[in-house]
Amino acid sequence: MFDRLPPLQTLRAFEATGRLLSMTLAAEELHVTHGAVSRHIKTLENHLGVALFQRLTRRIVLTEAGADFLLAVTRVLRELTKESERLRARDSVTRLKINASVSFANKWLAPRLHRLKALHPELDVHLDVTDTYVDLNDGEVDVAIRFGSGRYPRVLAERILEETVTPVCSPEYREKKGGLPSVASLAGCTLLHEDRMLANWEQWFALAGVDGAHSARGPAYSHGSMAIEAAIRGEGVALGRSVIVADDIVAGRLVAPFPQFRLKVERGHDLVYRIGSKDDPKVRALRDWLADEIRLFLANEA
Repeated sequence: MFDRLPPLQTLRAFEATGRLLSMTLAAEELHVTHGAVSRHIKTLENHLGVALFQRLTRRIVLTEAGADFLLAVTRVLRELTKESERLRARDSVTRLKINASVSFANKWLAPRLHRLKALHPELDVHLDVTDTYVDLNDGEVDVAIRFGSGRYPRVLAERILEETVTPVCSPEYREKKGGLPSVASLAGCTLLHEDRMLANWEQWFALAGVDGAHSARGPAYSHGSMAIEAAIRGEGVALGRSVIVADDIVAGRLVAPFPQFRLKVERGHDLVYRIGSKDDPKVRALRDWLADEIRLFLANEA
């Protein structure tokens, strides 16, 4: 019997238009065009076989059938919303959805998440990996770990981890290049770049006190983790972010030939969450776990 129901989007457009008595205001509320609302209303009227609005010169009014139908649609949509919120609230008690950038998630967060799950088995942890800005206020993501300036609109943020950069390469590549005995020996190497990172090769060579005239040459990657993977394959020397390369150095996949020259990165990793959710048990559990993990990470890095 449900195959005779009108499409849900037509009911939403009708409810908003009937409540506001304006297709323009309904379109603004629903974030669609005036034409889209008008088409939805016409589709619904054709589906029902009755006129729901009377179009006057400068306004619209509900017909008698439209007023009766608005009461029914409002009641049904309200019940659907209430039931959806109930189910969402039940799920949100245990679900923790974390958004993180591609490089940070792949190289640092994901390999450690099993310890969060072991510490908090009641949490159903979801990891959302993207470099695209995620609006935390839409309720889909609980927290984000962002590599940025620390300033984000309409949310709260706290800096959890700073980074430095230093050259890294595979042990085999270093051997092939004669052991890289000095910074000047990098002139004979392929330099790998991470796009959009201000702490770049030119700045690093300036820190090391060496002419970096050749520093702009070499392949560039949109994600830092891609440059690091290229370095692991022996394709050149990458300017590795400390957080991203730490595990690969420990595992022997990478070496840092000049650890004495570490350039501070202009951005850092921030824990970002909705205003009012700082004391949410899930957010607090993640924050405390991250603090312990970062403390351990920094101790091992020292």
